[in-house]
Amino acid sequence: MDTLQREKYRLSREQRHFYGRNGYLKVEGLLTPEELGELDQHSMNLALDKVDLNKIKGLNPRNQGTTPADMEDKYFRFIQFHRHLALHERYLLHPRILDVLEALIGPDVMAMQSMLFLKPPGKPGQAFHQDSYYIKTFPDTLCGAWMAIDDCDDENGCMGFVPGSQYDVISQEVGQPENTSDFQAGLTEVQGVDQSGEVLAEAKAGDVVFFHGHLLHRSRQNRSRDRFRRCYVCHYANARAYTEWGGGNANHLLVRGTTHLPFARAKFSDFEPEPAGGV
Repeated sequence: MDTLQREKYRLSREQRHFYGRNGYLKVEGLLTPEELGELDQHSMNLALDKVDLNKIKGLNPRNQGTTPADMEDKYFRFIQFHRHLALHERYLLHPRILDVLEALIGPDVMAMQSMLFLKPPGKPGQAFHQDSYYIKTFPDTLCGAWMAIDDCDDENGCMGFVPGSQYDVISQEVGQPENTSDFQAGLTEVQGVDQSGEVLAEAKAGDVVFFHGHLLHRSRQNRSRDRFRRCYVCHYANARAYTEWGGGNANHLLVRGTTHLPFARAKFSDFEPEPAGGV
């Protein structure tokens, strides 16, 4: 993922319009086969408890299990591992993903969160929610980048979106899901969602799905017998947006352009944000 002398990924007018109308955009094959292979091997090693995490300070396991289902919950879906493992940081800083984000929410971009989901067979998903309910920025420019490590469809629990709901306000009508076979208990669900317009965000391994922070989305149980639904999801916002989430702007990485606000730097590399413009 060398950023020197590379050609930027450029969104078409049709892609920009699609994101504007629907609140999400799938970019096919944004990850190369080599990159996908690296994420595939690493995430499966984590699922099978083959990565030594004992030496990482500040990680508090939630259980002592070693099955793939236990491993996902053991470190709470591997949240913020970009602060602990170089590979997670590297894909948070993926230049082609940042190119797309520069066009959608830029020109200046900060990286705020990383999450690795394993979702082995039988594992529930998460009921309808809006990411901006949890991660607040002012102005609200939050955008997720969902990197598919496996092919994902209805059987193994792909995401579902309500197109156009990015124009809705952040709902405060939330509660616990009643259906805990499909949806993970303990995570809130937006109440009263009109599901008639839901579309499935099926994707192939290597695709990246970008989605607005207000967009209503969910994923159901992995009903397959032998298929994982692994993905690496990162959240970004415009770098000139103010946030108190996660310790504030000073704890988040400036990854494209400039900002007048404080920011953190990459931990595992000498990464420098590319100048904004030309996307």
